[in-house]
Order: sequence, then C-alpha cells, then structure tokens
Amino acid sequence: MRQFTYLRPSTSKAAIDALSKDPNAQFIAGGTNLIDLMKKGVMAPEKLVDINNLPLKEIKKQTGNLHIGALALNSDVSENKLVTQYHPLLSLALKAGASAQLRNMATVGGNMLQRTRCFYFYEPSLPCNKREPGSGCGALEGVNRMHAIFGWSDKCIAVHPSDMAIAMVALDASVLVYGPKGNRRIPFQDFHRLPGDTPEKDNSLEKGELVMGVEIPDGPFTKNVHYLKVRDRASYAFALVSVAAALNISGKTIKDARLAMGGVAHKPWRLLDAEKALIGKPATEETFKQAADIAMRGAKGFKYNSFKIPMGKNAILDALKTAAAKV
Repeated sequence: MRQFTYLRPSTSKAAIDALSKDPNAQFIAGGTNLIDLMKKGVMAPEKLVDINNLPLKEIKKQTGNLHIGALALNSDVSENKLVTQYHPLLSLALKAGASAQLRNMATVGGNMLQRTRCFYFYEPSLPCNKREPGSGCGALEGVNRMHAIFGWSDKCIAVHPSDMAIAMVALDASVLVYGPKGNRRIPFQDFHRLPGDTPEKDNSLEKGELVMGVEIPDGPFTKNVHYLKVRDRASYAFALVSVAAALNISGKTIKDARLAMGGVAHKPWRLLDAEKALIGKPATEETFKQAADIAMRGAKGFKYNSFKIPMGKNAILDALKTAAAKV
C-alpha cells in the first residue's frame, strides 16, 4: 500500500473542499471496500478524507418518506424499528449482504459506492477497462461466471455487488448529494451507470460531491416482501442472482408491485415491464411465471454464466411466491 495523507474534517463543506482541491483524494468511512482496493494496488489515493465526524448517521421518519444518513451502519439500519416497520424489504436485503462483522463497519453511502468484485478488476496484471480504460475486458473471453447478463457492453461485463442497492432501487429511493455546486437529489434508478464506453464511471456523482443520505418514499410494501439471494455459500458470498420482490395485495389481486435484481448487471436492475405485468392480476403461480418470463427478456449470457437466465426466472418465481404467502 502506498503512503497517503489523512484528514478528518468536522463539516461537510470542509470535507468537500479537501476532496475538490486534490484530484487524487478519496472519501473514506467504514473502508470495507476501499482499503481492500488500496491493498491490492487497484486504487492508490494520495489523500484520504475521513468523513466519520460528520453528522450523517440519523434514521428518521419525515412527512412522506424515511430518511437514512449516509454514515448509518448497515447493521443498525437492518435492525432499526422504522426500517422494519416501513420498509422491511430493505432490512432483508441488508441482512443478506456480507458478514455480520462487515455490516458492523459498512455504511449506507459506502455500500452504494462499493466497486465491482470482478476478478479482472482486482488483479492489476490483467486487462480491465474499468481499472485502466482502453486495456480491454478480460472477462469477455475469460472466466465470466459471476458476470452480467443485462446492460453490458463490449467494454465491460462486470456486475454491481450490493444487496442493499437492489432494495433501494425497488423502493424508488432518492440519493441526497452535496457538492461544490450545492445540493441535489438523484433518483436511485439513475445513480448507478451502465458501462457503455466508460465503464470506469460507476455512478453519476460529480467531482467533490458527497452522498449525504437517502430518502425512501412511503409505500404500501410493508408485508408481502422478500429478498432472495442465490449464492455459492450461505455464510458470506456475493450473489449469483438476487431478487427484491414487493407486492401490495388486496384480496387476491395485486394492486402494485416492485421487482429488482442483483448479480445480473453493472447497476441494480429494475424490472419495470415485469412489475406492470403483475399489476391487476391474481397473486397466483401462473401470474408469477409470466412475470418471470417477461423479466428475463433480453438477457444474454456468456460462456460460463448462461445458467443465470434460467436461475433468474426461478429466483423471481420463488421470491414472488414467498412474498405473496406472507400474512
């Protein structure tokens, strides 16, 4: 690991000023991803701006939404009574992510900003357009079992590793950002980017911007929800495929629905067409099968990950059936 300068400002403005003045500076909070990348030599910031002194840990109910500060720990959010009451899907997704030790350090903001776990990205001796633009994508013709089946490009087929973010996008969350140009709000759906020709850009943050928190609008998804994570081992592994499912059922009819997938794209993958196919239909296995078929349209696998397409269909079906069965 290379030497670096360390700062710990006490205000958001001071943190942003410190980052804006140095093109090789990085914010750090829990450090559960950044420190790994620094040890591997994938990232080598010359300055770390520690934001843990900033007052960004609050979880509070506001009119029409739930506010969660960027420095709230994943473990605290997953057990918070407001979260389990208003957005249990988020709690389930957080508990499926990482290990208990990591959840005790990882923050909401850091979870959103974590980088792909693609092997080619983590190994500096191998080609990776995300790490070194123009060097090529080793995963395209290489070992691509964990990689994308949606939204990929010939420049990158990596996937976003977060579980929390899958629930956030399904729940129509917004990201609150503060930077040199002031405050702005970004729909969670638009926060992460597809790779296109610039896979090195993971998200829509501008230089010097700091994630302050997220807001999740109130909704009817407080009972019939489920987060299903299919992985190689249950104790601690990233998703091969994951599904966030939320249903609003009245009688036997689906009044509203939310579906999103993880482990399948460069960003959390919202299944809007499948959601529309569920609304107004009976909450039956046949309805769920039709939605799963619609959800996987356009999926295209590679040599080692085509199994994700049937796995994805089955995971969506199982997640919807489990969500609908909750009373």
